[in-house]
Amino acid sequence: MSTPRAIVLMTRPEPAARQFIADLGDLVDGTDVIYAPLIDITFTGPLPDLNGINGLIFSSKNGVAAWKHLGGPILETCYTVGDATRDAAAELGFNPKSASGAAKDLVDHIIADQPKAPLLHVHGTHTRGAIAQTLSQHGIETQQAVIYDQPLLPLSPEAIQALAGDIPVIVPLFSPRTAQQFIAQGPFKAKIYIAAMSESVAKSLDSKDFSGVVIADKPNSPSMTKAVARLLAQVQMLEGRPTGH
Repeated sequence: MSTPRAIVLMTRPEPAARQFIADLGDLVDGTDVIYAPLIDITFTGPLPDLNGINGLIFSSKNGVAAWKHLGGPILETCYTVGDATRDAAAELGFNPKSASGAAKDLVDHIIADQPKAPLLHVHGTHTRGAIAQTLSQHGIETQQAVIYDQPLLPLSPEAIQALAGDIPVIVPLFSPRTAQQFIAQGPFKAKIYIAAMSESVAKSLDSKDFSGVVIADKPNSPSMTKAVARLLAQVQMLEGRPTGH
């Protein structure tokens, strides 16, 4: 068996992690992929009181999945933070408007749109961006409800073994919280290359501990695949490992 040129360590929950690898396509040829989620997604509910609510805000695909699991109704007005979340909401039957960005972009998009209020932002126990508060401060009454949780998980034994080895490890990190969970389990012996979804994720890391850090151009999955592709090319150049083709 030939030695892989790199290991890609996926820290996000499945099935999103497997979809991300599928999106990379043949870029991961010649690598090993380890799935070791650092957070779990548990649907907690309950569904909030929707009396008088005129629209929903989803800031992640997990919120859409939780809404579906809990049997939430389809409302006419729906906003999503990004296109992947928009697509998930559309599959559920919503007619969503995507901000194609981060929390600030979502807030700006809704303020510009001036929808009929009140709105409801459904999210997990851990959320960022103060979406409901900011919208309410700008005259768009927005309530919020927690309908799922994101408990932290330790690295798997397979991941720990890889991080103690001689093969470079590329780690895509999608949130500051998972970044902090990752570094809390170090230090690691292997050369580690980080793909960070945003500046805030990168700031959660001590960059001197890693062989390379690439920040995605935008906080979305397509930009993260490009960041991982850059790291794969960087590893090949620096380590002189075969591509696997």
